[in-house]
Amino acid sequence: MKKLIVLALVVLFSHNLFAQENTNSKNGDSYIYCEILGTQKFLSNKVTVNVDFGQNTRFGEDTRLRDETGKVIVFNSMVDAMNWMGGQGWEFVQAYVVTVQNQNVYHWLLKLDIKYLSAEELEEVKAMFKTKRSVNTEVSGL
Repeated sequence: MKKLIVLALVVLFSHNLFAQENTNSKNGDSYIYCEILGTQKFLSNKVTVNVDFGQNTRFGEDTRLRDETGKVIVFNSMVDAMNWMGGQGWEFVQAYVVTVQNQNVYHWLLKLDIKYLSAEELEEVKAMFKTKRSVNTEVSGL
């Protein structure tokens, strides 16, 4: 009799269970993430934005965003930077502020959905976010 009651309870409670479809890509994640760090420029209203894609950087290495010509992009505010990143397909995830020596450093975490990108398009996205002056610096090991 106890077995019958236990079996009935298991059947009753398992009716509400369901499986979740795995919609992630081959590597288990359909997003790439980056963090943009904004600091106020000295005696200016402009913001300097550094980007962290998880790349290996040396101490003091320049990780500011640059345009096609290698010139540093200066933004009016963090919202201006987010609008630029949003135009590139990035989505806002989270933000927080850390105060260092009486200066606010704004940290914004962003994500880019890559499940619909081909391998070539993904490489183009990665190439858009070069932070070094020259593409040759990666090849030469500088």
